[in-house]
Amino acid sequence: MAGETASGRPPLRLRVPLGARGPLGLLVDPITWRAVPYLLLSMFWGVTWFVILLTGLALSFATVAIWVGLPLLVLTMLVWRGGAMLERRLLRLAFGVTIRDPYQPMAGGGVLARLRRLFADPATYKDLGYLFLLLPLGLVESLATFTLGVVSSVLITQPILVLFGVPTRVSERLLIDTLPEALPWVPAGLALLCVTLYVVRGMAWIHGMLAGALLGAGDEARVRHLQASRARGVDAAEAERRRIERDLHDGAQQRLLAVVLDLGRAQAKFDTEPDEARGLLAQAHAGTKAAIAELRDLARGIYPAILTDRGLDAALSALAARAPVRVTVSVDIADRPPAAVESIAYFIVAESLANIAKHSMATEASVWVGRQEQRVVVEVRDNGVGGAGARPGGGLAGLADRAATIDGTLTVESPPGGPTLVRAALPCEW
Repeated sequence: MAGETASGRPPLRLRVPLGARGPLGLLVDPITWRAVPYLLLSMFWGVTWFVILLTGLALSFATVAIWVGLPLLVLTMLVWRGGAMLERRLLRLAFGVTIRDPYQPMAGGGVLARLRRLFADPATYKDLGYLFLLLPLGLVESLATFTLGVVSSVLITQPILVLFGVPTRVSERLLIDTLPEALPWVPAGLALLCVTLYVVRGMAWIHGMLAGALLGAGDEARVRHLQASRARGVDAAEAERRRIERDLHDGAQQRLLAVVLDLGRAQAKFDTEPDEARGLLAQAHAGTKAAIAELRDLARGIYPAILTDRGLDAALSALAARAPVRVTVSVDIADRPPAAVESIAYFIVAESLANIAKHSMATEASVWVGRQEQRVVVEVRDNGVGGAGARPGGGLAGLADRAATIDGTLTVESPPGGPTLVRAALPCEW
């Protein structure tokens, strides 16, 4: 999923983080110990998929002449797609690698149209290549992890083994069965453990890179994603321009025109009917104040001054103070993000709070803004009745379009009965 951010970085982590430097850092890093079970079992996982794919493809091509092979081939393709989807989830758990499913949309059209998209999607065949590579890759990973882990553990625990009367035969001539003979092997075991940690993380890194290349979105899919994001951004900007024009024409412009007419009538009656002229002046004064208020609201909808001057925390606190329900605000960002990110985050919160006031029947809400890696994350929750959604032409859909202008994403979780969570992830480089 993945397109690049406005700063040129991918919004998803497609490689294994190397973790803290030094053997001790690798030893205490959770990624190391999450990777070990996967690497140990990867050989069996690879054998399983090799057998499934070889059997399915052989039967499909062998029976294609009698028309049984084609539906069997489609079934096999769907099975390996499902296996690739499962692999992406396993890689996230084991290596901390996040890879979205890169497939072209299958919805829409008849059965033949969907089959055509299935066969024409390059991601389908990249999945197949990755699953076949799991066998040789898994053999190396499993054997290396198991061998190094067992040998280093045995060497480190030599004194304990000797104390419990379990001798270790290193060779035909060398038998370790006394404590003085066992102690010198402990440093060797610790050194080999350090090597094992680096080998484990190295294999995890290589596996993650390969998975990102084969299971992730290729350049073509990335270009489509960027084109779609830019198109949504253009549509959002055009909708915002039309909204401003409509508000100016229907609101402040009409009020100012009424003020001009009242002032003209007051001027004409100033000498002959001073009381009525004073009433017209008072009416013009009230109309001017209303026009100023509408212009101020319109300017606030474009870009609030408090956001420029004092940042997100102050701007969101001001929004919360005007909300008709109790709103708690938490902004956990030490450094200010770029203006475009701040603006989008602000309007996401503003629109969400407006929806809460109009539709949710909520009594309280919370706003949280924080940093997760190279992203600003915005979350707005309420305890309302739920049922919200990013429907075409709606306010939440417009917010998703705003987020898409910088390759951000917006999701809405709002089951019937509530609660509702609006979450946006905005790529950002500090």
